[in-house]
Amino acid sequence: MQFHIQTDSEIPVSKQLYDQMLFAIASRQFSPGHRLPSTRQLAMQTGLHRNTIGKVYSQLEGTGLVESVPGSGIYVRSLGHESNHLIADSHIDPSLSAIDLVSQSLNTLLAQGYSLSQARELFLTEIDWRWRCSARVFVTVPKTDLGAGELMLQELQQSLGIPVQLVTLDKLEAQLVQSRAATVVTSRYHIGSVEAKLATSELVAPRSIRVIPVDLQDYEKELALVKTLPKNSYVGIVSLSGGILAVAEMMVHSMRGDDLLVMTCQTKDNYKLNATIRRAHTIISDKASLSIVHQAIEAAGDDLIRIPQIVESESYIGLKSINLLKRELGLI
Repeated sequence: MQFHIQTDSEIPVSKQLYDQMLFAIASRQFSPGHRLPSTRQLAMQTGLHRNTIGKVYSQLEGTGLVESVPGSGIYVRSLGHESNHLIADSHIDPSLSAIDLVSQSLNTLLAQGYSLSQARELFLTEIDWRWRCSARVFVTVPKTDLGAGELMLQELQQSLGIPVQLVTLDKLEAQLVQSRAATVVTSRYHIGSVEAKLATSELVAPRSIRVIPVDLQDYEKELALVKTLPKNSYVGIVSLSGGILAVAEMMVHSMRGDDLLVMTCQTKDNYKLNATIRRAHTIISDKASLSIVHQAIEAAGDDLIRIPQIVESESYIGLKSINLLKRELGLI
């Protein structure tokens, strides 16, 4: 992951770095357990002062996405399903076969003083709990970025083939009270808010809910395209999610500075959408917004000086994250 900082930008350098760090974590370019670069390393790469980088790291710690290990560094935290395993053991070799993995996990429990009967009950309880949670699946996001939830809902329903319900974070508790068990899915951007909400709830039983963060697409194709666009050209970015638009605009600006003119809009904003298709040379659109972009271009007809190049983002959620979620829900 290379960080691009425009020191002469109106966007504070600390925000540029913070948003890029957040994106790296949310898209799993920095996966759970990854050690972040030291302030010295990042200062050499970006040219920023180490104090500025230290403040950004403190901000990230405040979100709960990273944690500081004294004498070692700052690491991306494991969240949701990544940290709730009853028999998690960092010493287990990931190259072990399935039967060897189960055997070593069982040996770990026995070495800790559990009887064979107790170990059996732990395994069965965990499996039964996951099955029960998988019976009802919610997608949740803050109501300020409902578009991100709509993107996740569309992709999950298509990929999983099961009913998925979208509920904003402020209404999540009321929905969960009515469920004996459920799985809550959110993006890694919002996982801290979701866990904080559930931690303070007096109505939701702690072991009735499983929270799973999904990772964003890394947008490698789109970012590579941005690097090649001609200087002073217009690029439009269209998405259901206002949150992803804000991050995308910041990242394009950090990479190209004033070389590119960036226009962003959500599909519900007809005025900005029409302005975008008239001025942009290239438009990057999420899959859910693509048909609306094409409809707007067709409606504009001969009024367009040129038809913009349309680039479709294949997905919002990363494929690996989708496959992991399928396994967690018992669908494969």
